[in-house]
Amino acid sequence: MSGIAEATLMDGRKIQYVIKDNPPRGGMKYTYFAPDKSYVVQFFNDPSVANDPNLRKRVDAIIGKYNPTLSESRGGAKGNSETMATYFAGKFCWPTAIIQYPEFGIVCPAYPSNYFFPENASLLPELSAALKGKDKKSSWFTSRNRRFLQPQELGDFRSMLQMSISLARSIRRMHQAGLAHSDLSCNNVLIDPRSGNCVVIDIDSLVVPGLFPPEVAGTRGYIAPEVLETMVLPFNDPGRKLPCTHTDLHALPVLIYEYLLLRHPLIGPKSYSDDADIDDFMIMGPKALFIENPKDRSNRPRDLKVTIKDLGPILESLFIRAFVDGLHDPNERPTAMEWEKGLVKTWDLLHPCENPQCAAKWFVLHNPQKPVCPFCGKRVSSDNVVRLHLKSQLRGKTGQWVDAGEVDVYNNMPLFKWHVFSGVFPDEKADRTMLAYICKYQGQWLFVNHGIQGMTSPNGNLVPVGQAVLLKDGAVFRASTNEKGLLIEVTCGR
Repeated sequence: MSGIAEATLMDGRKIQYVIKDNPPRGGMKYTYFAPDKSYVVQFFNDPSVANDPNLRKRVDAIIGKYNPTLSESRGGAKGNSETMATYFAGKFCWPTAIIQYPEFGIVCPAYPSNYFFPENASLLPELSAALKGKDKKSSWFTSRNRRFLQPQELGDFRSMLQMSISLARSIRRMHQAGLAHSDLSCNNVLIDPRSGNCVVIDIDSLVVPGLFPPEVAGTRGYIAPEVLETMVLPFNDPGRKLPCTHTDLHALPVLIYEYLLLRHPLIGPKSYSDDADIDDFMIMGPKALFIENPKDRSNRPRDLKVTIKDLGPILESLFIRAFVDGLHDPNERPTAMEWEKGLVKTWDLLHPCENPQCAAKWFVLHNPQKPVCPFCGKRVSSDNVVRLHLKSQLRGKTGQWVDAGEVDVYNNMPLFKWHVFSGVFPDEKADRTMLAYICKYQGQWLFVNHGIQGMTSPNGNLVPVGQAVLLKDGAVFRASTNEKGLLIEVTCGR
């Protein structure tokens, strides 16, 4: 059976969708596409859920006052500008309307085409045929399955770090709106390693704390240990732990760890039972143990070549807090905002690997004393190790400067407002106009002024737009004479 059907929305509008046999079906809903595939309509596998007034209220609140993809002026999330709404519209597949007839359902934007596998995605022709048009779930890219994919589908370390930032930012915004996902996992975050983008899906089952309880416990490998451990208790038992923002803060670092290190943080050699189900319960629940726990190495695989230490001290600390301090204590887990900030700082320490055969292509050069790619072992040439130490001026205290970050430079690296002025963070509101760039010209490193007013040289002379400062070891200059302009100190080769 196939053909065009019509659905009536809650506001009376009518939309069309294409009826097909065996439509894509998930755990709770099945999906039909619009004739032009610009949106999808989704109905619930169990039609009786439409009679649940709480579900209707939940979806109505999610589409309206909690919606980060809609500006506050148009009925969306509080404090949301049009700029913010546009940004997050590309980060979430957020429901846009409720279907009243022929049955209760929702309308969502269709995923952009880059989140579907293209033709010839695999090295194996039969797998390419099976994957064509399927969702890009991250398990294809972060497990042993990746060896079956074409190299161009895999992205590189930088694109995976970019996805991590994007995901942390999306979850931070969701939590700021008062929502929890409840089933954050490889199934509900689609990724595109080629572009470094990701999109969060299955939004209609979000938890609104204090108003709408969770409907699902989560997905294996991403369920917080406390939820798994108490799942046998009745739903209303006060001892049962249900999905909430704290449980998102377990799933989020699991996904980030998988993106960056291509393995699960809890699956190691340790076993607790010959019964596979019991063993899995113990590994993910009451006996969960981080494979890189520095105090207990009993679950550490023997072949760990790249570890959290190779990601730099900022991310190492966050992972320790998430999977050691906070693994069984939800209150100790880093927030999504902490992850976003830590990942952004780490982004500024990225360095291209000089080995053209390196699969990762980029790595975190967190220690200039040991500028070695951990993925392939290639050492960076000493004349390519240049670091900018950013300093911000204490308010009201002229000449007193404090650390404001570090930047590891590479050829043709762009610099933005947050590299020039204090108090600027590259979130969804940030102006992403390039203000300067780094280039290597005739063997010398240059900081080129592309659009900064008031940039000065180490001698205190004005550096006009289009001119540059030579980055020599020990050089100190002002990115801008504006009161929020950063002081930049340069170190080379060490």
